Amino acid sequence: MPAPIEVRKVPLHNVSDASELAKLIDDGVMEADRVVAVIGKTEGNGGINDYTRIIADRAFREVLLEKGSRSKEEVGDIPIVWSGGTDGVISPHATIFATLPEDAVEKTDEPRLTVGYAMSDVLLPEDIGRVAMVEKVAEGVKKAMAAAGITDPADVHYVQTKTPLLTIDTIRDAHQRGETTILEEPHGSMDISNGTTALGIAVALGEIEMPTQEQVMRDLSLYSSVASCSSGVELDRAQIVVVGNARGHGGSYRVGHSVMKDALDQDGIWSAIRDAGLELPERPHHTDLGDRLVNVFLKCEASPDGKVRGRRNAMLDDSDVSWHRQIKATVGGVTASVTGDPAVFVSVAAVHQGPSGGGPVAAIVKA
Repeated sequence: MPAPIEVRKVPLHNVSDASELAKLIDDGVMEADRVVAVIGKTEGNGGINDYTRIIADRAFREVLLEKGSRSKEEVGDIPIVWSGGTDGVISPHATIFATLPEDAVEKTDEPRLTVGYAMSDVLLPEDIGRVAMVEKVAEGVKKAMAAAGITDPADVHYVQTKTPLLTIDTIRDAHQRGETTILEEPHGSMDISNGTTALGIAVALGEIEMPTQEQVMRDLSLYSSVASCSSGVELDRAQIVVVGNARGHGGSYRVGHSVMKDALDQDGIWSAIRDAGLELPERPHHTDLGDRLVNVFLKCEASPDGKVRGRRNAMLDDSDVSWHRQIKATVGGVTASVTGDPAVFVSVAAVHQGPSGGGPVAAIVKA
């Protein structure tokens, strides 16, 4: 039986700020020792050298260590996934998940939020972008599902991962061991790491069959509707957080999902909120949400055909500003117009995550 979950979204007042997490603990909303996952946005460049992720990670772990009784090693094992880059109106924030005592909530047979966590086997630099990575991620997702008490893949609505990407050092390491890497330099490995991870999620959940090497990053008809994959220099395994619904444990929250078909698809965001259980009018407005929407989590990608709804754009041709930053700002603005809140989780590099040119959307609401 999974534990009931409390989940809250808090702002980051600066890049090293974890004061709102400390306040939640001090106010008795959640216990430091019961925090099981954090997913957030930091204000760096979102690239390989985005060290704001490391700064925020350290700040949050220091609070959990100071205010709890877990050891430094135990706190170090908590999945804290930071996505760098708050382009446009996106506001730095964190969504914090914590378990509650069983007697703190009334049990129910209605679907309620559950969270499971696992780490994959070590991902070697030569695994990144290859079927070996798909296989290792798929096994890790199955472990995280079991930890969440989920047996039916249909109850999984959001899988957030953090995986390694290639660096000059790891490429050199592979070469010294007589291995090859998918790229000879780091740039571009973020997209590859994310996309290959998404295929592993899709395989684990039965959304697709095991792909061939030729299909990885090429066959865009293969995707997961619930994958949200980020990568960075912080770790050497896939850090996997499965968020779904289970029955019997109770709690106050539910999660649902859908997909955006393109960068302007507001209906995809509203569909995810409805799938989480919120009843909305036919033409909803952000004021219809009240205080029941906790957060939405999206991946986005510039369409490879260079168009949105038949209109040409220059994102992929722009040598001054990376398309990563342009599409993130665009989808962030579209999402904030739906939720009425710029503190939304929008992450880029979404190959194999939702339809090409679009992306998956997950929504957590108060039940």
